[in-house]
This record gives sequence, C-alpha cells and structure tokens, in this order.
Amino acid sequence: MGDTKAVETNGSILIVDDEKNMRHMLAVMLSKAGYDTDTACDGNDALQKITTQSYDYILCDIKMPVMDGMTFLKKAGNLLADTTVIMMSAYGTIDLAVEAMKLGAYDFISKPFKPDEVRLTIKKAEERERLKRENLKLKHRIKIMEAGPGFGNLVAKSPAMRSVFKLAQKVASYNTTVLITGESGTGKELIARAIHSAGPRASGPWVPVNCGGIPDNLLESELFGHVKGAFTGAERDHPGLFTEAHGGTIFLDEIGELPISLQVKLLRVLQESEIRPVGGQKTGKVDVRVIAATSRDLEQAIEEGNFRQDLFYRLNVMPIHMPALRQRPEDIPLLCKHFIDKFNISLDRNIKGITPSAMKLLLKHHWPGNVRELENAIERAMVLSDTSSLEAEAFSEIINGLSTSRKVEAMFDGFSIKNAQRIVEKALIEKALKTTAGNRTHAAKLLEISHPSLLSKIKAYGIDL
Repeated sequence: MGDTKAVETNGSILIVDDEKNMRHMLAVMLSKAGYDTDTACDGNDALQKITTQSYDYILCDIKMPVMDGMTFLKKAGNLLADTTVIMMSAYGTIDLAVEAMKLGAYDFISKPFKPDEVRLTIKKAEERERLKRENLKLKHRIKIMEAGPGFGNLVAKSPAMRSVFKLAQKVASYNTTVLITGESGTGKELIARAIHSAGPRASGPWVPVNCGGIPDNLLESELFGHVKGAFTGAERDHPGLFTEAHGGTIFLDEIGELPISLQVKLLRVLQESEIRPVGGQKTGKVDVRVIAATSRDLEQAIEEGNFRQDLFYRLNVMPIHMPALRQRPEDIPLLCKHFIDKFNISLDRNIKGITPSAMKLLLKHHWPGNVRELENAIERAMVLSDTSSLEAEAFSEIINGLSTSRKVEAMFDGFSIKNAQRIVEKALIEKALKTTAGNRTHAAKLLEISHPSLLSKIKAYGIDL
C-alpha cells in the first residue's frame, strides 16, 4: 500500500523555514495532502538541495539567518525555471511581495496563515502549471503542422521517415529513455535534438556527448564529474556533463564505445537517477533524460562481451531506427532542395535547382555516407558549379564512385553474398592493418568492430601480420 501512495503523489515540495515547528507543521499537513515533502533550514541549505534535486513547488520564508529568502531567489536563478515558488513572511508588505514576484516567485502568503490558505495557493499554482503544459503542447502541435514535411531540422516524405517522425513526436512528451540506431550519417543526433526540443524539457539544457571521442581515462570524469584532488591535475571540483544536463537532456552518441567499467555507472544513473563524482564519497540526485545512439549492433556486442545486457535493456526502452538513405530514395529530391536553400544562404549563391540528368545520377548512387554524404555532395557541387542549376558534371565524386562500383562487380564470381562479404572483409582488414602498421587495436576502431572480433576474423581469413 505504501508503494502505491508514493507513486500517486501530487508533486514534490521543498519547505524552507528557519523555524523547526513551522517546517514540521507544513511537512505533516502537505504529506497528508499527498505531496512528497522535503525541508531546508535556510536559503543556503535550500540552494544546495535544488542543485541535486528538482521540486515542483517551494514554500520559502523571507526572514532567515545565513541566507534569507530574497537572496535565495536571486542566487537560484535558472535552477527554479521549472519550479513554482511561494514566499512566506510575517513582515509582509505589498512592496516586498512585488519584489519577490519580480525575482520569479509565483505568490506571497503573509504569516500567520491558515492551513487551507496554503493548500488553496498550491492548488492555484497546480492549475496554472496544468494550463502552461496544455499551452506548450498546443504550441508544439501548431509548430509541427507549420513545419511541413519534417520534424525538427529533418525533412522527409517517405513512409519510413514519416513513421520515425510520428514515433519521435509521441516519445518527446515523456521522459522515456530512447535508443536511436542507424548507420553513420542518417541523422541520429538530429532526431535526438528534435525529441528534446519538442518535449517539456525544451527550455532545459541539451548536452551532446560523443562517447567515442573522449579518451577512456577522462570519460568518467567528463560524464560524472570529480572532486578536488581526485587525481593529478584535479585542482578544483568539476560537476560533469550529467550535472550540467540537470533538468534537460543528455545525448550519449556512439554509446557502443562506452567502456564496460563505465557501463556499470551509467546503469546506476538510469536506475537510481544518482551520480557519484570521481573521488567523491557521496552520491547526488540528477534529473536528466537520457537519449543514446549507436551505429553498432549492440546485440552482437553483447554476445562478444563488449556491452552489458542489462544496460542494453535499460537504454532500449523506446527504440528508434533511422533508415539508410538508399532505403528511401524518394526523400532525395526533397533533401536536395533543403540543402540548396541552406547553402544558397551560407555560400551566397543563387542556385535554382538540379537538372534531371544530375538528379538521375543522385538517385542511382548507393549513399554509403547517407544524408551527411548527400549534404556534402550538394555543398561541393554548389561551390564548383558555374550555372544556375546543378548539372551532373558538378557531382564528379559520385560519377567516379559509380564507375568504381562497376569495377567492384568484376571482383566476385557468382552471386554468393557470403563469399563477397568474405572477400571485402579480408581486403578491408588487410588495408586497416597496413594503415595502422599492424596495430590491431587501432585497426579495430577503423573497422568499427571489437578487438576480439578482429582477432577472430584475422585467424579465419588466414591474414599474415
């Protein structure tokens, strides 16, 4: 029974008052009314609490030692962006109430007050918040209707991408963890940012992190922070990216590159909403939505022992797969127009469009680099073109690529995909080992496979090092 009541809470309230009896009375009364209550003895204590935990409401006295209520409002600033603050004082004047509201307070109650007065003020605040949420949802719907064939900064009209947009729009309204999969260049970060921007956390921080772009020995500190003296060079406390994202969204790109040791800590964040900085003794609460993305096959990584199965299930609550561009060629003309409009501004050009022969060429291309490759091809063509429309000759890289693909066909006998895959894999592994002077760890990263998988293939293909 106790668990059910905890779930069906009316919201969380922080009571800030230097009088112990007042804190106790308000906590008991509001707990009975169905709220989760917490207390602080002064503004400084309250300030420390809101840096690690978010509250729906704050009841704050004005006259307090150490740090008074008005100073607390000034110092808290944006930390109270999603919190309704109600000030209390036995020395209330209209001027004081006006000043408090200028600093972000919602209402002002004069002491002494009746219990019903407090409950009524909070109920009014609840109604205001409900109307604000409904207003935001309406604005988002209008924005989507006006945006045309797209979602956020993505444009598409193919059934596959329209399904992605529809799912992303539904997911945006909730704090559900999202795992975005797809090949490199398909727009995984763009859809993640669009989900953040279309949801209730849009006004909060957006913190993107490339898990494969930060050295392993620095990644833990970057994500979870560190305390002064935790290691050589840690001259002061560092809050970390999860703390920076408090109240917003953290985007963990290339999550498949996260070391096993950090996967355990990330699992704790997802389960408990708690982080512990490097060298720290205490954990702190964080209110962060996690969106992760990967171009790797995580289920294969689990089989190879490079990714925790329990973390995969925690991340894969709401999976979204970004289809490759070759699987949705009907989007190519629309994307071309979008990029031409974009680069006409940044390059100060006046390109009208693409000739039919050039479009035929683009539609034939395999697009291994997906939308990112198309964007680069359009930019390069617009720089090189001397005409008002982009002609086939402006896409020399793609023409060369098509001629190369015809040469590739001659490499294989018969129609066996498995045999062709073996030939290509062996050639790429030999090329990667040659490029890295035989360094198998670096070669595995270039090939975007795990080190154990590379060793297994070297043995299977009989590659001499």
